[in-house]
Amino acid sequence: MNTDTTGPLDGNAIVFCEGAFTNTYGKTAHGLVRRTRRYRVTAVIDSTVAGRDAGEVLDGKPNGIPIVADLDAALRVSAEAGTPATHFVIGIAPDGGRLSPQIRDAIGEAIDAGLNVDAGLHDFLKEDRAISRRAAEKGVRLRDVRATPPRGELHAWTGKIDEVSSYRVAVLGTDSAIGKRTTAWVLVEALEDAGVSAEMIGTGQTAWMQGARYGLLLDSLISDFMAGEIEHAAWLAWKEQRPDVLVLEGQGSLMNPAYPGGYEILAAARPHAVVLQHAPARTEYDGFPGYALDRIDRQIQAIEFVSGRPVIAVTINHENMRRDEVPAAAEQIQRLTGLPAFDVLLEGGAGLAGVVVEHMREIGKQAE
Repeated sequence: MNTDTTGPLDGNAIVFCEGAFTNTYGKTAHGLVRRTRRYRVTAVIDSTVAGRDAGEVLDGKPNGIPIVADLDAALRVSAEAGTPATHFVIGIAPDGGRLSPQIRDAIGEAIDAGLNVDAGLHDFLKEDRAISRRAAEKGVRLRDVRATPPRGELHAWTGKIDEVSSYRVAVLGTDSAIGKRTTAWVLVEALEDAGVSAEMIGTGQTAWMQGARYGLLLDSLISDFMAGEIEHAAWLAWKEQRPDVLVLEGQGSLMNPAYPGGYEILAAARPHAVVLQHAPARTEYDGFPGYALDRIDRQIQAIEFVSGRPVIAVTINHENMRRDEVPAAAEQIQRLTGLPAFDVLLEGGAGLAGVVVEHMREIGKQAE
């Protein structure tokens, strides 16, 4: 679902996701197919599922975005739809964010076709002489989304988060690539539908590509500035928008051995509550066979111990589950944790938003 109502911020985009649209490495493409205010997505490239609708493959709900086998086909379907492509977006999030030969070749083809290229990799395109020279010759723009501001523009933590009167809820996860960002967007939209103003604080490259107005690139920052940038993004969103709720996108998980994100968000943004995203069918940390996923109740204990704030709901990622298995999984989570559990992709975000609003009101009463 494209949540933009006035047209894309930047243009019409082809999303490159070769060989990854049906696994967790395609999470950037998944996010852009589900919603983006920055682009109008005209096609996804993945030859392994070419000929199908991207929304149908991802969520079982067609959304009119075709999956095609190559760039030529993507350019053709985009033009035929009356939305000629202007951008080529890397929709793959590989381990380490490295520029593989496959991605490099795809970028070269896109540049030759006259497309601007946006990439959220740790290997920056502008620092690659061959790619930069090729882009300059063709007069197209390269954007390295994961590039951070100059050090002189980064913020240290100051305590100004205490000025922020907006209720703050962090959407953390029991693992990486588990759907935290998607749930955060669903929550923002459900709150807005309920008449509660909300602002998303993005913490990764995909949130930026989706058009989040406020955020940072957490995994690219020097550690000394992580807390300050989180605090500043939340404070700036509050200062400029005065929303009722700030929804903070989590990164990694508190106990993930490779991507232990989450602590800085808890410490720096000082959320009033946490929503925890979990995949009941996942038994090992994503991408690391042999590393057993810590039990959800243990992860909740860790979050609450570190933050001193409650986990108020669990949201379910139904990967590798049949839809008729989700209700039983939700009941099991409720019995184990005592918390309400929702699959927001299947049932929408109204129930989750209700839990958040109820807790926000409780906090307000305690402050009176």
